[in-house]
Amino acid sequence: MRRSQSRLASGWVKMDPSQLDQILTNLCVNARDAIADTGMVTIETSNEVLDDAYMQNIPDCVPGNYVMLAVSDTGHGMDADTRAHLFEPFFTTKGVSKGTGLGLAMVIGIVEQNRGLINVYSEPGRGTTFKIYLPKAEPKIIAAVKSTQQMARRVSATVLLVEDEGQILNLGQRILQRQGYTVLAAPHPEVALALAAQQAGPIHLLVTDVVMPGMNGRELAERLRASHPDLKCLFMSGYTADVIAQHGVLDAGVAFLQKPFTLQSLAEKVCEVLEAHREPPRQP
Repeated sequence: MRRSQSRLASGWVKMDPSQLDQILTNLCVNARDAIADTGMVTIETSNEVLDDAYMQNIPDCVPGNYVMLAVSDTGHGMDADTRAHLFEPFFTTKGVSKGTGLGLAMVIGIVEQNRGLINVYSEPGRGTTFKIYLPKAEPKIIAAVKSTQQMARRVSATVLLVEDEGQILNLGQRILQRQGYTVLAAPHPEVALALAAQQAGPIHLLVTDVVMPGMNGRELAERLRASHPDLKCLFMSGYTADVIAQHGVLDAGVAFLQKPFTLQSLAEKVCEVLEAHREPPRQP
């Protein structure tokens, strides 16, 4: 197989260009088929630095610089059971003669062959986002991750973290506690409301997933601000910011962190949101 460098909008990856064509073709066809009437398919790229905390549970993948390719649609979405079988050969949710069930199996095969990884974010009725991470091809890899111990200033604060995926909730809690924050961890919006009601002191920051069962992140923030009017908010999602905006869940300009996050990206974003809202010191 011929291997060469393929150019994505964010950087170079070392792979056969035809493989990149196959990935995009299969993902875009699936995205089209997931949309019943009218909708939107969005393709995005970005540079990402994945650290040890993110990579520790992913076989054969190493921390480093990656180029992320995301394909999102506004289609019918998938439940957890469908996602669990998504990459199995011959598995398909399409009707007879409408799909072979080999497209996504081919995609994951190409990604793994090129030492990459793939994540899928989907909820029934809320569309799907496939994120593919491919190692960035650079002559010299310059570490883009600053040591968390070298952050200019650290803010002492209480953070309410809300995430319905247990693994991400535990990772986020460990990262924030390591930064010195007091963390209230909630696996569901109703639990978050209960923790907030029991909290005697202030809650400085809400870090919440956007799409959750029963109540979305914006609705949760509005309810919490009734009793905590000074609450700052950082929203996060596996969907991209553009897709979230298309759903009308978040307004433009809000603080947003895309999952999967690294130790550095979460720590920096939390610090950024808290620092941006601090009152300037009063002049004597």
